Amino acid sequence: MSDRVTRLLLIRHGETAWNIDSRIQGHTDIPLNDVGRWQAERVALALADEGVDAVFSSDLQRARDTAEAIARTVSRPLQLDEQLRERHFGRLEGLTHGEIHAQWPDDARRWRDRDPHYGPDGGETLSAFYERCVGALRRVAEAHPGQTVVVVAHGGVLDCFYRAATHVALEAPRTWKITNASINRVLYSPEGFSLVAWADTRHLDADGGLDEATDGVVAPA
Repeated sequence: MSDRVTRLLLIRHGETAWNIDSRIQGHTDIPLNDVGRWQAERVALALADEGVDAVFSSDLQRARDTAEAIARTVSRPLQLDEQLRERHFGRLEGLTHGEIHAQWPDDARRWRDRDPHYGPDGGETLSAFYERCVGALRRVAEAHPGQTVVVVAHGGVLDCFYRAATHVALEAPRTWKITNASINRVLYSPEGFSLVAWADTRHLDADGGLDEATDGVVAPA
């Protein structure tokens, strides 16, 4: 691999109780459930021989605990970055999409339509969220040219990373999977991000993991 290229292994955190209940997590600090802890160990083993040079993670515990399992396995220190957090959903956090539609139908519509200028009361706009998390990934990649870096984050964050790597518009509907504890491969060079492979869940066997579109972020953000 060129010493100008950073190899990025992008991991979504393991499963949580709110994933099962289809509740919006955002910045709410929900822990992994038993399945999520098992998934964290499985993805850690899957990355053991990848030659990982650095491990970064969102500081929210569902991502942090997933990343800690990886960091232990690859014998690298864990570096936390709050800029890798999920989108802040403000007053919508803790609710299902059905509850949001019933209480705030305009919020539900603008979220479903992927309005880049829409932000829930107390939360982030989609465009600001994209700039935050993609900017964080770019900084990590530029600090590790020629190396392999694991980044553990959230469904909405990985959606932004996919769009950055494939040049899909922020307003476009999502047609790709973002499953718990999946392995997603992206390269970064001075020319930008490029996609190598996405949504690898072979290490989870038949379990597969929940897709982000069915676990509380029904509108693809």
